[in-house]
Amino acid sequence: MNLKNKKLTDEQFFSLREEVLSQWPTGKEVDLQEAVDYLKQVPEEKNFAIKLEKAKKEGVTLAQPRAGVALIDEHIELLNYLDKEGGADLLPSTIDSYTRQNRYNECQVGIDESIKAGRSLLNGFPGVNHGVKGCRKVFESVNLPLQARHGTPDSRLLAEIIHASGWTSNEGGGISYNIPYAKAVSVEKTLRDWQYCDRLVGFYEEQGIKINREPFGPLTGTLVPPSTSNVVAIIEALLAAEQGVKSITVGYGQCGNLIQDVAAIRALEEQTEQYLKKYGYNDVVVTTVFHQWMGGFPEDESKAFGVISLGASTAALAGATKVIVKTPHEAIGIPTKEANASGIKATKMAINLLEGQRLAMSKELELEINVIKAETKCMLDKIFEIGGGDLAIGTVKAFEQGVVDIPFGPSKYNLGKMMPARDNNGAVRYLMTGNIPFSKELLDFNRERLEERGKYEGREVDFQMTVDDIFAVGKGKLIGRPEVK
Repeated sequence: MNLKNKKLTDEQFFSLREEVLSQWPTGKEVDLQEAVDYLKQVPEEKNFAIKLEKAKKEGVTLAQPRAGVALIDEHIELLNYLDKEGGADLLPSTIDSYTRQNRYNECQVGIDESIKAGRSLLNGFPGVNHGVKGCRKVFESVNLPLQARHGTPDSRLLAEIIHASGWTSNEGGGISYNIPYAKAVSVEKTLRDWQYCDRLVGFYEEQGIKINREPFGPLTGTLVPPSTSNVVAIIEALLAAEQGVKSITVGYGQCGNLIQDVAAIRALEEQTEQYLKKYGYNDVVVTTVFHQWMGGFPEDESKAFGVISLGASTAALAGATKVIVKTPHEAIGIPTKEANASGIKATKMAINLLEGQRLAMSKELELEINVIKAETKCMLDKIFEIGGGDLAIGTVKAFEQGVVDIPFGPSKYNLGKMMPARDNNGAVRYLMTGNIPFSKELLDFNRERLEERGKYEGREVDFQMTVDDIFAVGKGKLIGRPEVK
């Protein structure tokens, strides 16, 4: 393994660029010096990193939807609708599935068929195929900062195109856009490919241009214990900082227990800043993003709004810098622009009502923060140990050994021995830890909390709890209680 957590030299980076830009014809549209000049003209109100930093200073929570369609004009119309009608603070461009897998030929077929049909036949915006020309048209037609949101193990060409187009944020990372999204891509390969994406951002930073990077917090979005998602976010933040990234938004997906969710965001922000400073990255601005519920949604729109409002309220009470908004059509499929705007409006209303309010520190909240931090530290300590002090090497070995283990991840590089379940208050605990290196105290804590639920429900603590919990929210409850016969 020659992968190391070491900043790519200019020689390494520019050598790789030739290969990256040759992946698809639109790569030729990227002129780095022209892109630098263009990005320097981007007004502050359309720069993602600057807007997030301002929100953090002011203590406000910004709202951002997910959205993307195949054709440029329709995509522009959708984004402007979410701004003007929905009141979004930040705009996304959710990238289609073909682009995420670097299948640009099939993507082009989808674009051509969409043109014929007069509507989007792709499940997102094909940024690579539209190239700098198309992506820049989108950027110049909206009034808010733009971010690419996707799920791409190899995002190198996409990153080149979107940043050259004025988009000042790219979501993802070598773990968070691999283990939950791909089956057969090695962790070593994605870490290497995302080093490139981060080095590109680092290059722009060296030219005085602020660009934000955002590891994907929710991972598989299904009963992910906070310390598991937090450890991934901290790893990806440290790897990005090594390549010169200065604006990092670490994220977390709502689990549903208010105290645990608030604790998770606060622990994440504090520990990310601590680890960055520990390893000498003293000039990185850390912001946070809270993802509204990523699991199964109720089909009933009114009930869906209940789930959305809880997520919005939790984000505000936690003090998250940003919240990713869900829609009342979540259970049905890709939402209409009207449904998407409705989700933003409900979210913004809850945030506005909670302006200035934070969940006060309590014994329960303090305990959760301390538990999450302790669990996270156990994993990070082991990763640095097995990597001989190198985070990249340690991360590859951590997945091989199950030191970090993401529940329900499709990747064959994920051990899959860890299993989560909810305790009697709905907090997500470790039912089976697999090879995660927790202390006896932490193992006992998780077991005791789950046994409390087992005793309350009069059943064994086992995998059936996990199954019941997965489907619970769609049925209108947080905890998958046994049905009374």
